[in-house]
Amino acid sequence: MFSYTANPARVVFGSGTLASLPDEVRRLGATRVLLLGSPPLAGPADRVAGSLGPLLAARFDEAAMHTPVDVTERALKVVTENDVDCVLAIGGGSTTGLAKAIALRTDLPQIIVPTTYAGSEMTPVLGETAGGRKSTQTTPKVQPEVVVYDVDLTLKLPVQVSLTSGINAMAHAVEALYSPDANPVVDQFALEAIRLLATALPRIATDPSDVDARSEALRAAWLAGTCLGSVGMALHHKLCHTLGGSFNLPHSETHTVVLPYAMAYNTTGAPDAMRRIAEALGAPDAATGVYDLIASLPVPHSLGELGFTEDDIAKAAEIATAKPYPNPREVTREGIEDLLRQAHAGTRPAPAEGSKPDVRGLTTEVVESFATAPDSRLRELLQDLVRTLHAYVLRTDLTQEEWEYAIGFLTRAGHITDDKRQEFILLSDTLGVSSVVDVLTNSRTPDTTPSAVLGPFYVQGPPETAQGADLAEGLPGTPLWTDVSVTDTDGSPVADAVVDVWQSNEDGFYDVQLPDVDGPVLRARFRTDAEGRLRFWTIVPSAYPIPADGPVGQMLDSVGRHPFRAPHVHFMIAKPGFRTLVTQLFVQGGDYLDSDTVFGVKDGLIVDFAEQSGAAPDGREPANGWRRLDFTFRISPAPAH
Repeated sequence: MFSYTANPARVVFGSGTLASLPDEVRRLGATRVLLLGSPPLAGPADRVAGSLGPLLAARFDEAAMHTPVDVTERALKVVTENDVDCVLAIGGGSTTGLAKAIALRTDLPQIIVPTTYAGSEMTPVLGETAGGRKSTQTTPKVQPEVVVYDVDLTLKLPVQVSLTSGINAMAHAVEALYSPDANPVVDQFALEAIRLLATALPRIATDPSDVDARSEALRAAWLAGTCLGSVGMALHHKLCHTLGGSFNLPHSETHTVVLPYAMAYNTTGAPDAMRRIAEALGAPDAATGVYDLIASLPVPHSLGELGFTEDDIAKAAEIATAKPYPNPREVTREGIEDLLRQAHAGTRPAPAEGSKPDVRGLTTEVVESFATAPDSRLRELLQDLVRTLHAYVLRTDLTQEEWEYAIGFLTRAGHITDDKRQEFILLSDTLGVSSVVDVLTNSRTPDTTPSAVLGPFYVQGPPETAQGADLAEGLPGTPLWTDVSVTDTDGSPVADAVVDVWQSNEDGFYDVQLPDVDGPVLRARFRTDAEGRLRFWTIVPSAYPIPADGPVGQMLDSVGRHPFRAPHVHFMIAKPGFRTLVTQLFVQGGDYLDSDTVFGVKDGLIVDFAEQSGAAPDGREPANGWRRLDFTFRISPAPAH
């Protein structure tokens, strides 16, 4: 059981959204706006003031870090003197905090235009500083009514501010995952925010004008702010409030430095959260993964760089542990002093016990070795294969013995493969890879007959055969009269289409599996007539096991999977100007339709092989009855090149 309370706020997100501000003011029924800002953002604030026109009642540009109460009191005088009925803040956490402080005391509606990634705009949380101490409260009274995210505003945000406010947002997401109030909804927001920031921040550091990276970071800030506003925070936020409120350290820079150390402290108390954070980062360990991300960015890396001294450690630890608060690991003064000593020096925290080695550098090196491949598609396939294989090895903690067995398995598959048996296709089939490729291909042509896997027993160039022939050539089995048509997606007949047909015998074997069979049997190539029709005799197929005497069969046996395929007939239909269709028709009511070992059965390919008696359409009258298969294949035009 869990509960999730969505904090009410209207969000406008995109590029150029500043233009919507007058409409948002009117939507709130307001006519006299107080515009809050700070000197560094005078330019954007001037633009907002100009767009508001007569809706602007006053400006206040003295917002300060940690929301000092004396600054709030000065702003309240401006509110009273100008009969303000709405507060509009443009900037980072300082202007947002000031807007909230005003709303707390006046109940005025707020519109927030964030220019950093701090995320406080999405929360009902207010932190204020008075007398050298910072206090925090949560109340719906400070929840902004409207948040307008404009990606364009972040393009000129100084790189260091961008990066530190981004890590500040990541801190909200990290602590949400081990909050006592954690729930699956907020967890998804948090993990997505971490994933987005881990990739966006390095790109912003390299190219501050990267619009996609800026958009991803701003979206992550929105998600992380929602986390902050939905669940309680823990040690990291408490410690940063202490350092900011009591030692006047800069807000986002402090969050940036402290985060990996707070995570390392809490690792033993929240192992599952740290595992998921590491996965979102693409790192073997959560705390060191965040540290390495921060170390790669042009930001402060130690509290010493921010003016915090070793002499401050004891006092900070005393304040941070003065009152109990929820945290996954017990908070002790000794533990916090040790944490602060590491953060003061900026040393890399120790990885969690049992964490995997960091091979990201090796993966990058191997990926980059294919960067000069002249064929872009080949480059893409090989580079992504490397990333996927390396991630699989790490995720499963693959051992040397297991790796050697896998190499031996593939070697045995190669040895058993010849021109009559394809063990690698069997492997692909039984792992479902063939069916995934098939689905990808067929999903692009939804108006056609569903495709199916090729299978390992197709033989190139089957013998050309006249219509009406009998593929069984006297083999035992129930005779099957097959009458199929080939049309395009509009239903028009497709004449002279080449149709290859192949199937197993009554015992479940294909001709290539039978060394005593002379020449192709139950295998032929036909051409459709002028009406797109094809008619021939064969026998009703049987369920059969795929070859189980090789490594693929051993794999299935070791996991308790059966090797059987549902009964079917293979078709391959080709004509210039059309997509080639590879498919199978399955016997309705046949065995293994629900557990086909290569996952090849599709509902649209299950067909009634109807029982018949008497004379067939060509006059033949089998003594013990026969069956009839009628089907229309629809093929689509080939894509234009």
